[in-house]
Amino acid sequence: MALALTARERRWLALLVVLVVGVRLATLGAYPVMDTTEARYAEIARKMLETGDWLIPQFDYGVPFWGKPPLSTWLSAVSMAAFGVGEFSARLPSLLLMLGCGALVHRLGATRGGRDEALWALALFATTALAFVAAGAVMTDAALALGTTLAMAGFWVAVDGPASGRRAAGLAFFVGLAVGLMAKGPVALVLALVPIGAWTLWTRRWRAAWTRLPWLAGPLLAAALVVPWYWAAERASPGFLDYFLVGEHWKRFVEPGWKGDLYGAAHARPRGMIWLFWVAAALPWSVPALGWLARAALSRRDALRTLATDGWQSYLLLWTLAPMLFFTLSGNVLWTYVLPGLPAFALLLAAVWRPREGDTRPLRAPARHVVAAGLVLSVASVAGIALLQQRFENVLSHKALVRMYEAQRAGSGARLVYVAHAPISSAFYSQGKAIRVGDVAALRPYLDDAEADFIVVRQADIGTLPADVRARLTLLGEFGEFRLLREAPR
Repeated sequence: MALALTARERRWLALLVVLVVGVRLATLGAYPVMDTTEARYAEIARKMLETGDWLIPQFDYGVPFWGKPPLSTWLSAVSMAAFGVGEFSARLPSLLLMLGCGALVHRLGATRGGRDEALWALALFATTALAFVAAGAVMTDAALALGTTLAMAGFWVAVDGPASGRRAAGLAFFVGLAVGLMAKGPVALVLALVPIGAWTLWTRRWRAAWTRLPWLAGPLLAAALVVPWYWAAERASPGFLDYFLVGEHWKRFVEPGWKGDLYGAAHARPRGMIWLFWVAAALPWSVPALGWLARAALSRRDALRTLATDGWQSYLLLWTLAPMLFFTLSGNVLWTYVLPGLPAFALLLAAVWRPREGDTRPLRAPARHVVAAGLVLSVASVAGIALLQQRFENVLSHKALVRMYEAQRAGSGARLVYVAHAPISSAFYSQGKAIRVGDVAALRPYLDDAEADFIVVRQADIGTLPADVRARLTLLGEFGEFRLLREAPR
């Protein structure tokens, strides 16, 4: 039976979605890009814009970044070209990508259950923790999520939707795969094709999948969108395909603490940790979802049978579980890896968890819970940014340090030199001007010339500096584990 919301519930849920999106938009530039992930991708995009090299993203000047395809970088670089280099422009594409996911959730919900279920699913998606966070962070996961959501939505409509829209939906399926391949690579194929394959076998819909998708035009379109860049990238930067396909898509996931990462450290976690990450990422809705599942297992076996036998619910369930199933045996995972399954989770929860008929309150449970969650999420995000602003700028990024350097140097040619360790945010906020030297020997030429430079060193490393070097440096500020020092004029 289709969900029927009251007029007041529709109004509240629509306003809630607008509020959440408005808060997310208004706060995009309210906090600095954080080390390491955000700063890395923001700085790669800034370098792309600065150098004009739009083919190969650069980890450092002249050093190619082989870790991810360039779709997210292209979007951030274009945004920076339009709005200037800064936090807002770096993050704006993520918000737009997540809005695209939300639009697909709404469209798919409307196709299946009408406008009320579409709004209900959209409100659930907008108030899910990771969906909100991803809409305001510089990372590649939002582009991957849009690609897999487009692919999964396109496949469903092509197989189960009205005949008039099947060809367009089928092409959208292949475009979604192409977007995923340009966002994160072959993992997009796994996250889309594995649940689709399992569903077609489970429901015996393989004939519909074969006859209703454009298996000639679709793959050709996807190849035209993807192959030219992969081919050009390997020609321009030999070794890319081996590192990206073998290293990033095999060794990273099967070798805990993989040592081959060229751009940081692998994230070693206990195997199966991805399920706990999902619980956190899907908050607050993971809690009622697990509660519903427990009650269904104990006393509502018919609900579990529906979940397994109803084509729509089983499709959403497999889509939801795909990231966790794929990454269960991986020792290198992040909580953001579950993002591609959250649109399906919102749609699935909308199908099984809804306001009950007969409840005469102005906002029926769980509509009240969704509205409350959205309000708490919005208020908490604004309050958290305000309360933690100093920590964000001083400890989790080097925005404050670079700002002090710019103010103190007063237009002189004094350089900002990091000894041994330089967080990536220092490059972003200094517009690539921060210098990193490996040790004191490499620092000596900067100390021996006529310029009074600014030196940044970790507190733990200050004691390793020779006494004559320490005598020439004056402490200006403390920024987490780093210290900003000024060289005495010669």
